[in-house]
Parts: sequence; structure tokens; C-alpha cells
Amino acid sequence: MRMRAAILIFFLAAATCATIIAQSPPPVLPVATPPPFDQWLAELRAEAEGRGLPAELLDRTLSGIQPVKKILDRDRAQAEFTLDLEQYLKRRLTRDTVRTAQRMFSRHRALLARIEKQYGVPAPVLVSVWGLESNFGRFPGVRPTIPTLVTLAYDPRRGSMFRSELFSALEILNRGDVELENLKGSWAGALGQPQFMPSSYLQFAQDFDGDGRKDIWTSISDVFASVANFLQHHGWTKGARWGREVKIPRELNDEALAIPRREAGCRATRLMTDPRTIAEWRKFGIRTTTGAALPKSELNGSLVLAGTRSFLVYDNYDALLGYNCAHSYTLSVALLSDLLK
Repeated sequence: MRMRAAILIFFLAAATCATIIAQSPPPVLPVATPPPFDQWLAELRAEAEGRGLPAELLDRTLSGIQPVKKILDRDRAQAEFTLDLEQYLKRRLTRDTVRTAQRMFSRHRALLARIEKQYGVPAPVLVSVWGLESNFGRFPGVRPTIPTLVTLAYDPRRGSMFRSELFSALEILNRGDVELENLKGSWAGALGQPQFMPSSYLQFAQDFDGDGRKDIWTSISDVFASVANFLQHHGWTKGARWGREVKIPRELNDEALAIPRREAGCRATRLMTDPRTIAEWRKFGIRTTTGAALPKSELNGSLVLAGTRSFLVYDNYDALLGYNCAHSYTLSVALLSDLLK
């Protein structure tokens, strides 16, 4: 009994304090002091030239550039890491958001049906991602991407990742996919209406309208198809659901709360139980929110505790985590998509 209680306390503490939903960022480790910015920029330019990027492009994009302090301030205050689930949902899934999602789902129904047929990702999920990423295309980001990525690449905290994204952004310009003055996005360098990082754009952006450009800034066809292509490549299974909200008994069997939990994938997956069959979860007393037994299924599911709420999530949930590795965001997309079905 003490063992069960200790494990349950551990798990609930992870849900509340680490928040499982607004999971804390990893501990900030000591980092080396970066070199003077001018020296760093010269070294970065030399590497870019070594990658085959033309000098003319680097002159246009890097000359006179300086770090932007506001970018670093935003990087330290992400809502996904500072709000619990209920706070996050209250902020993101407002009545206006739900009404707009329903209206956009109806407006683009024919286009969404074509994209769903080709990629296998449900239309409600595509609308939900679009809505939460850029407020249904109304706020795709206005910050020039190159200065943003230069700032984050120079910052030692996650410099290596953003250095790679900066080279991807320069490659987008080199390919002629978008003009420099139109290469804009979020404070983190995410691009266009689906808020793709530049590396994701290079891998997953689609030209669904057939105009010869992968335009995730203004083409709604390309936006939806690009999101669908991303999720498909991250393991979305056609016809399967993402998961469901569930009720759990006050005391779970030690085996159900086995520690350690999953280590693979993004850091959010480490705040989930190991996957088990639905039959096993039924034996542990997990039930639907109405108190009914879980339906029989061949799916495996992992348990996610979100404060006072609990969710049994499947492989498609992992595909959504691939889009944004934060349970708060992923549950918001999933719950909004359910409201559109």
C-alpha cells in the first residue's frame, strides 16, 4: 500500500508541479560565454558560404544585423511552460475560437475533404492546428525571420538548434520560395499560417494548389496540405482517434504507474506512462468520463494526467506532439478537433 501511495503521489506531483501539461523547461545548465557578436557572425557567414549559399544572399540577409533583445524575452516566457491546462485552455479555447473553428470548417469543407482523402488526416484536426497556430491565418507572424533566428542562434541556451534553422531559412531564400521581405513569422522563427520551423518547411511544405510555390503564408490550400503532410509523416494513422478523456480510480495498481516512463521522443513523452493495451487499462479501472467501460480496441494507450483531468492517448497523439512538444498545446488541438466532429 505504501508503495502504491508513493508512486501515485510521485505521478500526481509530476502532473501538478512539473505540470505534465505546462511542463517545466529542462534545467538551465551553465553555458559557455559566446564570442563577440561580430566574430560569431563572421564565423557563421563562413560556414554558410561553405554550405554553398551565395555571397550575394548573405550580403542581403546578414549585413548590419544585430541581436534583438525582445526575442530573448519571449523565449523565456512561453505560455506552454508557464500555464496549467485549465489556464491554457481558458486562454486558447475561447468561445470565439470554437465558433470561428466551426465557421472555417464549414467554409473550407470541400477543400478539406480533398486533403483528408489524400493524406488521411481528419479535417477537424487540420482546422484546429491552423486555428491555434495562427488564429486561422489572421496572425501568421510579422517578425522578420532572419534577425529572429540570428538572435536565437547567438544565444547559447539553444544556439545549435537555431543555427541549423537559420541555415534552413537561408536555403528557403536561396531556392526562391519566398522573398526576403516576406519571410516573416513568430518570435521563434516559425513561418506562415501553420507556423513551420524552416527545417519543417523544407521537409513538409506542399504546393497543393499547383501554382509552383509552396506558399504557407497566403495559400490556404498549401497551408492545410502542408499540415496534413507533416502529421502523416509523423505517424498519423488514418481512421484512428487521438485519445479520450478518462476517469481513473483513486488508487492505481503499482504496475499501471510503472516508473520510469517513456524516454523516447520529445521531452513531453517522458511525462506519460508506458503504453499499454486498452484491455490492460480496463483491468486497472480506467473508464470513460461517463463512467462506462472503455471500448474494446487493438490500440495501445498512454496515460497523461493534467491536474484534475486524465487522458488516455494513442499513437495519433504522438503525431500531434511532433508538431509542438507540449501537452497543453497538443490537448488543445485534440479537444478543439473533437468539438468540430
